[in-house]
Amino acid sequence: MEEDLGYSKVEHVVGCHVEDAVTFWAQNINSNDDILKLSCALAEVCPQANSIFGNPDLNKIYGGCFSEDKCWYRCKIQQVISDEKCQVFYIDYGNSEILNRLDIVEIPLKLQFPEVAKKYRFWGLQIPANQDLNQFDQGRKFLCSLTFEKKIRMRHKALYQDGTIVAQAECGEVDIGEEMVKKGFAEKCKFPPNASGCEEKNSDSVQCLAWNVKGSVPLWANRCNPAVYSRRKACFGDQLATSLRNSTGNHMSLAKEKNTASDFNVGSNISLAKIKRDQALFEENEKLKGEREAIKEQNQSILQNYKELELKMQHLKCELQEEKKASNETQKQLEKTLQTCVGIKMRNLAAKFKILKEVRHKKMNVRFGDDLSEAVEVVTEGCLATPSSLENLEKIWTEYNLAQEMIQLCKNVSEGESLILKRNEVQQSLYHVVEEFILEVDQLPLSERSRTLQFFDLTSEVTLNSEEVVGNVDEVLENVESNICKELEISLVEQDEADKKILLNVYNKVIQKIHQEQYLITIVQSKYLASVEFKKQMVEWLNRSPNIENLLLIKKALKSLKARLRWKLVEKNNLEETDDYNDSEMMKIKQEITALRNSLFQKIHKEKKELEKLNYLVQKWFPELPLLHPEAGIQKYMNSGGLLTLSLERDLLDAEPLKELSAKRPLVCSEVQDQKVLLKGYSVDVNTEAKVIERAAKYHRAWSGLKEKSGLLQLIHLFLCKSDPLAYLMVPYYPGASLGALQASKPLTSEEVLKVMKGVACGLHTLHRADIVHGSLHENNVFAVNREQGLVGDFDFTRSEDQRASANSMKAGTLSLISPELKMGQPVSPASDMYAYGCLLFWLCVQDQECRIKEDGTPKLDGLNVEDKVKSLLSNLISCNRMTAEQVLEADCFLWPSMISVLPQDEPSKEHKCGKAKEESQDVTGLDDKEEDNETYTSQ
Repeated sequence: MEEDLGYSKVEHVVGCHVEDAVTFWAQNINSNDDILKLSCALAEVCPQANSIFGNPDLNKIYGGCFSEDKCWYRCKIQQVISDEKCQVFYIDYGNSEILNRLDIVEIPLKLQFPEVAKKYRFWGLQIPANQDLNQFDQGRKFLCSLTFEKKIRMRHKALYQDGTIVAQAECGEVDIGEEMVKKGFAEKCKFPPNASGCEEKNSDSVQCLAWNVKGSVPLWANRCNPAVYSRRKACFGDQLATSLRNSTGNHMSLAKEKNTASDFNVGSNISLAKIKRDQALFEENEKLKGEREAIKEQNQSILQNYKELELKMQHLKCELQEEKKASNETQKQLEKTLQTCVGIKMRNLAAKFKILKEVRHKKMNVRFGDDLSEAVEVVTEGCLATPSSLENLEKIWTEYNLAQEMIQLCKNVSEGESLILKRNEVQQSLYHVVEEFILEVDQLPLSERSRTLQFFDLTSEVTLNSEEVVGNVDEVLENVESNICKELEISLVEQDEADKKILLNVYNKVIQKIHQEQYLITIVQSKYLASVEFKKQMVEWLNRSPNIENLLLIKKALKSLKARLRWKLVEKNNLEETDDYNDSEMMKIKQEITALRNSLFQKIHKEKKELEKLNYLVQKWFPELPLLHPEAGIQKYMNSGGLLTLSLERDLLDAEPLKELSAKRPLVCSEVQDQKVLLKGYSVDVNTEAKVIERAAKYHRAWSGLKEKSGLLQLIHLFLCKSDPLAYLMVPYYPGASLGALQASKPLTSEEVLKVMKGVACGLHTLHRADIVHGSLHENNVFAVNREQGLVGDFDFTRSEDQRASANSMKAGTLSLISPELKMGQPVSPASDMYAYGCLLFWLCVQDQECRIKEDGTPKLDGLNVEDKVKSLLSNLISCNRMTAEQVLEADCFLWPSMISVLPQDEPSKEHKCGKAKEESQDVTGLDDKEEDNETYTSQ
């Protein structure tokens, strides 16, 4: 420690970091402006600076990105932890942490000036020798509360060789050192420190120095403890700034205190107990070094074993590849053998079964044998009688259904009320009859009797269920063949005419009785199930009607939310146009608008759930609800299949116009509950509005049956604009996910093509099963979500199927997707959709290969280098007799997804090439003039 007898400087500082109960870091109060300028300079330079590379210079100043606030500060590297991490020391604040190399950058020379923060130690104080870890931590916390970001008057007493300033600290009238002593976190030194014996120590080693002649405490370096309170600030807090502004600047002059060199002894704050602890740590360190060497040798041995195992693994891998290759060849041979074997066996069975069916029809009498008498006894003695309540049940149920139909067709409220009263009376009667019928049927052994009759029903054909087939195919086929052969052997035995006639007459009467009783059991079971369901529902709704109050309350809340949201939108617009623009106020309004929008959509979701419940009740039990409550909008909800949303309006959404995609209709992008959506506007009049709702509802019902598994793009909401003749359709927005965009940027791999096109085939199957022809399939209307889920996009709901097909927008690159029959003027059909699907698959498989086109516009498959199963599928899709979507899903190439491959073309063709889209934006906007919707889903 260097001591100046006249050293008694006074300065004002602000605390920024605490090491222990007697040591802290602080910044001169006059350096505030310099710190602000430094922070701005670092924020501007560091993000563009280069990260450190190679071996860093431990004496050089770098820029470090602090992990807590992600701001840049000056630092020095204390230690290289690994190739990716270094321990750094923030020189202007006194704390340290471990950073990734990417967060440490070079800074220019002009910013590499000396540190701003200084290290201070309380004059004449030390940490108690018996202090435990908990007290040590509490001491740091208490000192932090006294010094952190507070103005402190420091009276310098001495200076250590490592730059640590020994001083007396005062905050206002409070002596901070005395406060630490009072709390027991520090104690006064027993011996004055010896200045001449002080020297700086390395913090990474523990060195024992000679004892003082007078028996004083040995000299040790001050060991740096890791900082607990490592929070840094780029500027001083508001409290400090206020304090500085209010200060008069007239501080009392502090008397300088002179101290001789004999007053100091650096090691006086280190107790004997601590020295022993440090010696134990040193011995432990030596022990750990020995263990490290042992571990190093062990690691060398493990590394050698690893290399040997790696060589062995490579050898096994080669063997596995050979075995896999042999296994694949064996599998192919087994496939061919299995197909041939099963085919031959099934053909033999089919021939024998055909003969057996003919014999059964000619010689039914010979099948009974000795069991005929038993069958007669079972059929006659155990015959079930018709339940006495069944006739009355059917009569009243017919009256009930007629009453429900009358209510459904009624358009007058007063007339409907009388019909409802009549229906309720019939409902009461039906409820009592249902209870009686259920009690009566519960006493009948229907299931046992049905199994018995089925056993003696000799007209039943030989059948197998899927569970029997899955167990053991060979065994099942052998059993079937054995049974058929046995029956044929018995059936072909000739009997005399008299016996045949008797047996045949008995057989016919038994079979007639069996069929009559089976029919009765079927009727009773069907009525029983319907009666149980009716009773279960009517227990809740008997003598009362459903309450729509919940729906009306939701609608009322929706009106209030929309009003508040519109008012906030007006406030936002006014604030944007005013001269007194305030960022914080604008942020607050935007947050309120977001919260209101989220609440609005949550209420809309609840409204739909409530309408869905009422829709079920209308369909099953209460057809009068739409007539009695027209304000609830139940009928409109039912007509649209649950798609139409009356509570949603365009001006309530934060929508961004997509001008480059709005050549034919308004298109805007928005975000609803963290989901990107696209709003498609359709110009409608009175007639087209009904058509749009009808077509969209039909599409929505097809999607609703399977939802995510339907292979169709979801329609989220359909709503009408009140101010303009527009209908808006809300659908998910998948930027860059269309086939056209993907093939232009990063084409799908062969495996991805199969996954995507199987989903597209599923979507077409869903549409065709719902009697919907898409008629507008092309590269920008088919999506590969996450490059694996194929979706068929929706279409222009203002146009009919034929109008959509005649728009001439169905293309993939330069390949036309319009089928030959459409070019000849024939109407659109599911087959024309499958032709477009086949051409899309062809376009995806060809990629960079040359392809040739026939005179009729269909692609030539000759010489195309694709896998045989894929080529077979393409041939069946492009030909006149095309496969259906359901048949496509069963195609071999979809059952074996790894079989498809796209091979390079050996001989380039002289015909024109099936081109890809040149740019993603051209891929989208180039089709705007051809009137198609979903090209708008591609990103720009």
